Amino acid sequence: MAELDTETRTKKPAWLKVKLPIGKEYANVREVVDTNKLHTICESGNCPNMGECWGAGTSTFMILGNVCTRSCGFCAVATGRPSAVDLQEPMRVAESVKLMKVKHCVITSVDRDDLADGGSIIWAETIRAVRQVSPTTTMETLIPDFQGNWDNLQRVINERPEIISHNLETVRRLTKEVRIQAKYDRSLEALKIISSNGIRTKSGIMLGLGETRDEILESMDDLLQSGVQVLTLGQYLQPTRNHLAVQEYITPETFAEYKQTGLAKGFQYVESGPLVRSSYHAERHLL
Repeated sequence: MAELDTETRTKKPAWLKVKLPIGKEYANVREVVDTNKLHTICESGNCPNMGECWGAGTSTFMILGNVCTRSCGFCAVATGRPSAVDLQEPMRVAESVKLMKVKHCVITSVDRDDLADGGSIIWAETIRAVRQVSPTTTMETLIPDFQGNWDNLQRVINERPEIISHNLETVRRLTKEVRIQAKYDRSLEALKIISSNGIRTKSGIMLGLGETRDEILESMDDLLQSGVQVLTLGQYLQPTRNHLAVQEYITPETFAEYKQTGLAKGFQYVESGPLVRSSYHAERHLL
């Protein structure tokens, strides 16, 4: 892996250009998020699809604050000491889901390694609150690894969201550099536990960090062996000069090839493209 890019960034290719967020639906989501003091990974993660998704009236809620205890080399979310857990947050999220008339809700969180429960209690309460306030809304939960504390993971599993997702993020060789406090095999074990509980299981990988094709295929196989059914593949984009530099921009044609390869290997659904992120077209992953 090359050193951090401190001087120049490689010019983005044309296929990575996105439209600025505009329109009535975008404005409505913006108002709900601001009024209810909600955090979204759309904003905190600098997602390139925010305009499209918010314009369609959808958003990915981020619970447990907007400061993460981990310092991954790819992530735009702030690192530091998080504030105290907000016990009112589950109901605020649920009320916002109802207000936005969300049919399929995606919820994620920062890592809360500072908490004994890893944030799993608030996770469970949020799922229950959405079920209570908006019972027809389906859910995907994009969860952390809970530092391998599987009792905390089980607390989320017991709430039975329709999809539980945990991202592998990168190939085995690059994990220590890209996900500094995470472990490749620990993530695979988390996914295996989720799948063994009979819940639709999803994971994602970023491309362009210096991985090889063979390593990507190996990670696909590892995910399949862990019971993952839905796979997302997207282009890594450097959020700031202090994050890992992009080593390669993967072409749309290559992403299309990986999609076909993944389907041929046995994934039930593969979302693969330069602008794909974990929650992109998430409602389609229920099928």
